Amino acid sequence: MNARETAWRVFATELNSSTLEIKATEEKMPSYIISPLGAKINRVLISGVLTEKENVGSEEEPMWRGRVQDVSGSFFINIGKFQPEASAAIADLEAPCFIAAVGRVRAYTTDDGRTFITVRPEHIVKIDEKIRNDWILETAKSTWKRLKDTKKVLGMGDATEKDLIDAGMSPVEAFGITYALDNYGNLPDSTLYLKTIQAALRMLLPERNVDLGFPEDLSDEPDEIEIPENGNAGGNNAAQLEDMILNLLEELDTDGKGAPREELERRAEAEGISSIELEEVSNTLMDKGLVYEPNLRYLKRI
Repeated sequence: MNARETAWRVFATELNSSTLEIKATEEKMPSYIISPLGAKINRVLISGVLTEKENVGSEEEPMWRGRVQDVSGSFFINIGKFQPEASAAIADLEAPCFIAAVGRVRAYTTDDGRTFITVRPEHIVKIDEKIRNDWILETAKSTWKRLKDTKKVLGMGDATEKDLIDAGMSPVEAFGITYALDNYGNLPDSTLYLKTIQAALRMLLPERNVDLGFPEDLSDEPDEIEIPENGNAGGNNAAQLEDMILNLLEELDTDGKGAPREELERRAEAEGISSIELEEVSNTLMDKGLVYEPNLRYLKRI
């Protein structure tokens, strides 16, 4: 019997950027998704805001689909009859709410060659903001380590898995990174993941002006993330804008559906907030899990 697979902590950006799949060759053997940063994923632990859910099955045999938003994007989840515990749990959840879920990943490739990753939760629970923030911190650390390991491997030339294990990596880490570098064809876009880590740290440390910078590759990246002790330039103004938008969202949500975007833009402009500023603040509030989009025409406060 195979040991239970580790549940990886990955942000939506990394999971959704994954296109490599290692399919099981024998019955009861696991399949894997290999991320661009070398995570060899069979199961994941995800967390964020459950923004929507829908039963696309029947009342007798439900089939749930949902979307979970983290600081970087959205995970897409599917829950069917073979996940009875998760199915019963999501039926009792009311979106939006903070959740954590453990489940297996699945890859689907369309006729035009695009790959989509979904998560099939085995367990899903409602959590509070603190637990969600703990997940963000641990996932940021995990993502940063994979970036550093990738930089290390790139600096070693034609290193083998054994070389990487001898250098201190686990066999799983050594396999994942070498497989990703050999099969993706391009070096991983460090900017994408650095921006995600920065967004995570800005959410956790709103009083700090966390700025990692976005180099073209990893060659100039420091070995550690340095968070400034001070440097809150513009922080108060940003906080004031966020408070104003949150108040407008509450005021304009007259029927429980959320604030109409057109009316929100009109009122924001009357308050001296440009459409660009509104979009930036809205994205920040969504990253923080304070608002979400019920659909493209509305924005709703959580």
